[in-house]
Amino acid sequence: MADSFLCRLESRSLVEVVGPDASDFLDRMITQNTDAADGRTAAFGALLTPQGKIISDFLVVRQESGGFLLDAPAAGASELRKRLTMFKLRANVTIEASSLVVYAGTGTPPVATGLIAQDPRHPDLGWRLYALEGAVVTNADEATWQAHRVSLGIPEAGTDLPLLDAFPHDLAMDSLHGVDFDKGCYVGQEIVSRMRYRGTARRRPVVVSAETDLPPAGTEILIGGRVAGHLGSASGSRGIAILRLDRVRDAVTAGEPITVEGVPVSVALPAWADYGWPDIAKQDPSKPGD
Repeated sequence: MADSFLCRLESRSLVEVVGPDASDFLDRMITQNTDAADGRTAAFGALLTPQGKIISDFLVVRQESGGFLLDAPAAGASELRKRLTMFKLRANVTIEASSLVVYAGTGTPPVATGLIAQDPRHPDLGWRLYALEGAVVTNADEATWQAHRVSLGIPEAGTDLPLLDAFPHDLAMDSLHGVDFDKGCYVGQEIVSRMRYRGTARRRPVVVSAETDLPPAGTEILIGGRVAGHLGSASGSRGIAILRLDRVRDAVTAGEPITVEGVPVSVALPAWADYGWPDIAKQDPSKPGD
């Protein structure tokens, strides 16, 4: 992979939330505080169902006008707009699709007319540029950025776990600066807070690797011949999966094979993970069975 690149993210769409009440409205709705989006760095958050499941995750980008752009998976953008509009009530805000597009890159950002914000999830993920179509010349395709994300083990809703099927903890949003546990109430907060304080989160992102290229996302991951989950994003021989950590631990301890389409894979925690293997004494977190 090149040291730096710039690409257009076709898989992302922008939802614009503007108006005098935009900040207060979003603060009541999403897992993150809009103050975290300071104009230089985006914030990371999600809109949840009342049961705590992710409707969509997104980057929150503050505009000079005082409104916000929500950089969301294109597959969930329409539902995101619909749900936010449903909760709008008397708030003085306008919620609509933006005419801007999403670029992503690493290295020095280009000189361009648009809005640039650092991705807050990991210092090496790079930055986003929000501009009109064709505003800059790209030197890579989206697969380059996806491979970069996979190399860092950063999961995304809709890609590594279906939307409406994941709690924030399943995608380690609590570890990737996606949940503000000190902010006021928001939709689904009770469930998310309970999972944190009771320590009931079981599924977590892991990195899987093999000696050959991994198959497409959605392929079953088997532990001892039983379905334990599905492969998420993959690039070459490295991929991301959301698995029960206790089941992986038990499999490694018992010497049970972990396979994808019959190919043995190894499982490790991402380097940034602040969670560990359950009931294991403090060890090297990348070696659950040692």
